[in-house]
Parts: sequence; structure tokens; C-alpha cells
Amino acid sequence: MKTAEATAATTTVLSSGYKRSPKSNGTVNGTAAKKTGVNHGNGGDISNGKVSFMKWTLDDVVYVAKYHRLPCFFAAWFLFFIYVEYTLRMVPDSSPPYDLGFVVTRSFHRALASWPELNSLLAALNTVFVAMQSVYIIGTWVVEGRPRATISALFMFTCRGILGYSTQLPLPQEFVGSGMDFPVGNVSFFLFYSGHVAGSVIASLDMRRMQRWELAWLFDILNVLQAVRLLGTRGHYTIDLAVGVGAGILFDSLAGKYIESRRKSAVA
Repeated sequence: MKTAEATAATTTVLSSGYKRSPKSNGTVNGTAAKKTGVNHGNGGDISNGKVSFMKWTLDDVVYVAKYHRLPCFFAAWFLFFIYVEYTLRMVPDSSPPYDLGFVVTRSFHRALASWPELNSLLAALNTVFVAMQSVYIIGTWVVEGRPRATISALFMFTCRGILGYSTQLPLPQEFVGSGMDFPVGNVSFFLFYSGHVAGSVIASLDMRRMQRWELAWLFDILNVLQAVRLLGTRGHYTIDLAVGVGAGILFDSLAGKYIESRRKSAVA
């Protein structure tokens, strides 16, 4: 009798379009997958090589909106920026580039431009922070024998040099330089992308791997302040800073893959 009841209960669960099977490791059952054409519980993988979202019902749409909120969020922004892109007036070649970061830091820029001592002080503090990054990244290899952060920095700066030379962006017209800045003095430098920001991200990621949480958060906060200062001095465009963050994450990952491949080769 108990066996019959268990069989009936299992049949009831499997026949429900959106209840999860207790033996499916969190995946939805075949009925839901057939209805949407997508195996929701397996990260949205294609089921049986077919995607039949044109046959979705309202329940399917609700399910996707409920359990796949992040892709839906980005889909909404995708549609929004399609509208923005095709209705936006292009910046004429006679005008300087438009930068939202410059607009946000306009008051800060005026303060730095009118107060050279403050600008030099912040430049000196930023140079100290860059030195902290460099000492930590090199120290992970020389002192601790962990080369990943150092290799990722080498990858990052090499790619930065290639891209920076390939497309040489104009220096912002309102640039406020300082002899205390790094590189020391008002020398030439690549705008795209920010090595300051990318190097800080690489150091912070290594600190997290080593569970040096307080130091990692300190570097993150200093990196944000550094980005604000770079925008205020017009030393970088917003896109330089944003790509700097992505570059730090990307090259840290690539360095990890490189080290792992070398390790496997040595074992083989």
C-alpha cells in the first residue's frame, strides 16, 4: 500500500509543469523543459538541440522572469541602450569627447585646477598607492613564491601598451597635471586603459585568494578614490577606468590558466 502511495505521489510531482523533482538535483522535470524548450535547471541549456521559445505560454515567461532575473535585467538594459544608441546625437569632430565621469566630477575638477597644492598632495598620495600595488604584486612572487599576480600584471601591461599605442586618444583639454604624479612629472602616457586601476584589481584579487580580506577591501576603497581623482584631473576617461577593472579581472584569470597549464605539463 505504501508503495502504491509513493508511486502516486511521484507521478503527481512529475506531472506538474514547474515543480522540481527530488531526484533531479534541482532541475525541472521533462514536462517544463518540453514546454519551454530549455532545461531551466541546467543553466538554460538547450534541450534536445531545440529552442522553442516561440511556443512559450504565460507560465513559461513568468518562470523565466522569476528564476532567471539577471539575464532578464540585462535584456531590459540591452533594449534600453539600443534605443539610446540609435537616437543619440553623435559628438561632432569639432567638440571634445563627451564623458559622463567628467560631468559628475566637474566641481572636483574646478577645485583641483584652482588649488595646485591640493592637486599635488592627492597626486603624491596616489603615487604612494601605486607603489603599494607594485610592492605587493612583485612581493607575491619574490617573497612568497606565488607568481600569478606578477604574471597577470605583465600580461596586463603588455596588452595595455599594444592597445594604447594602436589607438592614441587625445589628452583631455582640461587635464590637470602634477609633478608628484606617477609616472613622475608631466610625461606622456597611454590613456587606454588605466594601468593604475587594473594593477589595483590584480592585487585585490590576489589578496582575496589568500583571505587577506581587510587589505583587499582597503585596496578596493583606495582604487575607487583613485578613479575619482583620475576623473577629476582628467587624467583618464571613464572608459579607461571601466576597462581597467575588466582588464585586471581578465588577466588575473588568464594568468591562473597559464600557471595551471604549466603545472599539468610538468606533471605529464
